[in-house]
Amino acid sequence: MTHELLRVIQSRVCYTDLVYQRVNKKLSRDMTPAQIEALVQRVLNNELTLILCQGKNYYIEDKIEDVVLTINRNNYRLITINKLQRTTK
Repeated sequence: MTHELLRVIQSRVCYTDLVYQRVNKKLSRDMTPAQIEALVQRVLNNELTLILCQGKNYYIEDKIEDVVLTINRNNYRLITINKLQRTTK
């Protein structure tokens, strides 16, 4: 189910101009829209990606890229990309 859901999201994910700015700010980087879209596709193609459906969003975690994607469940629009929070003991 998870892989099927990731494929659906991958085929339908969409972006706004504002999200590119938000992603660069959150990740403290200066990526082009094409680079951001490539990052999203890498995360969605990764076999180890974890997906959590909570409320109106999907939270897609990728430990290799060290990010969490937030995608709206209704329209598959990318909301933001955050750095993965590491827990320490």
